[in-house]
Amino acid sequence: MSETTDIVSAIGSSISAFAACVTAIGVWYARHQLKTSRDIAQLQFEDALGKEYRELAGELSKKALMGEYLSDSEYEESFDELYRYIDLTNEQISLRERGRITKEVWQNWMDGINTNMKLPAFSRAWSEIKDRSLSFQELRRLERESFKSDPKHWHKTPATTN
Repeated sequence: MSETTDIVSAIGSSISAFAACVTAIGVWYARHQLKTSRDIAQLQFEDALGKEYRELAGELSKKALMGEYLSDSEYEESFDELYRYIDLTNEQISLRERGRITKEVWQNWMDGINTNMKLPAFSRAWSEIKDRSLSFQELRRLERESFKSDPKHWHKTPATTN
C-alpha cells in the first residue's frame, strides 16, 4: 500500500510540476504578446506623426525645402505652412519629452528638425515666431541646447533661462 501511495504522490507531483511549466509558458507567451502589441501601437503612433509631417511637407514650398531663399511674397504665402511645421516640431519634441517617441525615431526626427531649421525660410519663420510669441518652449530649449540634448531627460536637468 505504501508503494501505491508513493506512486500516486509521484504522479501528483509530476502533474503539478507540468502544470507549473505550462503556466510559466502561458505567462511568458502573454507577456510576449503584450510587448508585441505595445510595439505595434508605438510604431503606428510614430508612423502617424511621420505621415503628418509628409503631408505638411507636401504643402510646403519646394524652394523652402530645398534651402532656396523665398521672395517676400513667396514667404508670406508659405508662412502658414511654416508655422504649422514649427508647431508640429514642438509637438514632436514634447512627445519625446514625455517618453512617447522611441530613441531611434527621435534621433531621426531631431536630425531633420536641425537640418530644416537651418534652411533660410524655416529660420526666418522661426525667428519671426519667436519674436511674436511666447509659445514653443520645447523648441526654444532644444535650440538653446544646440539640438544636442534628449528631451526625454529634461525633467532631470532643468533648463537655464535666457
